[in-house]
Amino acid sequence: MMKREIDKYDFKAFGQAIKAARKAKGISRNQLADQMHIAPRYIASIENSGQHPSLQIFYELVTLLDVSVDQFFFPDKETDKSTQRRQLESLLDDMSDKGLRIVTATAKEIKEVETEDE
Repeated sequence: MMKREIDKYDFKAFGQAIKAARKAKGISRNQLADQMHIAPRYIASIENSGQHPSLQIFYELVTLLDVSVDQFFFPDKETDKSTQRRQLESLLDDMSDKGLRIVTATAKEIKEVETEDE
């Protein structure tokens, strides 16, 4: 039987996204490792060396850090929800109605200002 030729998936972009998402949430590598019950150096090697995480660790990282996986699996396709949108949604989920009114008013103002420039 012939060995099939396949391109190995490069996990470096995934590692960079995990690192950026972790920092955006203000979580240290040690805090994340404690929360997941894994070694901080395992996270470091995923973030910095493109180490392949197990499927379980991959799942936990993307769900804990609200990272969109579409950007890795379908890089050429317009993703439904970017990582930034997921992180914003996660912040909105924890907000009161008063906070949501402020964010909505701000978003409307930004949209108005952006359409003025066109």
